[in-house]
Amino acid sequence: MRQTLNKRPSADSAFPHTADTFKPPGPRASLFGKLLKYLAIGRVTLRNHFAYVYDFLIRSIFLILIMYIFIQLWSVTYQGEGTSIIEGYSYAQIIWYILFAEALTTAFPSLATRIEEEVKNGDVGYKLTRPLNYIAFHYVGYLSEVAVRLLVNLGVGGLLGVVIFGWPDFGWGWLGFLLMSIGAITINFLLNMALALCAFWVEETRGLEFVYHKLLFTVGGMLMPLELFPKLLQEVCRWLPFQTILYFPAKTAVKWADISLAPMLLTQMCWIILLGAVVWMIYRQGVTKLNVNGG
Repeated sequence: MRQTLNKRPSADSAFPHTADTFKPPGPRASLFGKLLKYLAIGRVTLRNHFAYVYDFLIRSIFLILIMYIFIQLWSVTYQGEGTSIIEGYSYAQIIWYILFAEALTTAFPSLATRIEEEVKNGDVGYKLTRPLNYIAFHYVGYLSEVAVRLLVNLGVGGLLGVVIFGWPDFGWGWLGFLLMSIGAITINFLLNMALALCAFWVEETRGLEFVYHKLLFTVGGMLMPLELFPKLLQEVCRWLPFQTILYFPAKTAVKWADISLAPMLLTQMCWIILLGAVVWMIYRQGVTKLNVNGG
């Protein structure tokens, strides 16, 4: 009787299946949880930027001024050439091409400035200790911000184009533009992040960003399609990643019937893999040499 009274059930006997059934989350569940975490960050960032949509509308006035200059410039160019088609582009197609390219360009925020400030004031040390990947954290925030800006730019610029030329017959070009823009935004982020991460060594990277922007404006195809470049320069541009950021999406929009989508998407994917590896190596080296001056 005494033995019976002193015998107490153990945790394992009270819950006989607890020890056997409890398992740590598998890699699939862990990956899904991380995905949900970054989606939540992107959703919050997206909502925050929608709160400032009127500020983006005011900034779009700059886009209208730029487009007015290009409209006058190309009008004179086509009149001087005495033809309605230049290298396969009509006057309306050229203007729409530049409009799409400008909408993307003005939608890109300055990543170098953001990383610089984090390094200088010490916020980078705090963010590196959080249970988040530093690059992925900035990517989802960057993607959300660009999405809002691009939506506003397309609305304002598209309205301008419709007023001047009427509703365009792009067919599936609109959808193709959005599809190509995802890869374009990713490649632009990776190139900017590679430059911005140099702040771990030199802190001041805005000069590098300035040079990059000028390359994007010229050999990236913002000012004009690559078909209008000299043949030798065209071949050089095709071996550079800049064409995948502006030229690919803008051409896909206005010349959907003449493009081959699969090779362009494959080119973007190759650059994403290559640049992603480069950014990761720079990041790993930079973290080991990080010297926080603030905070």
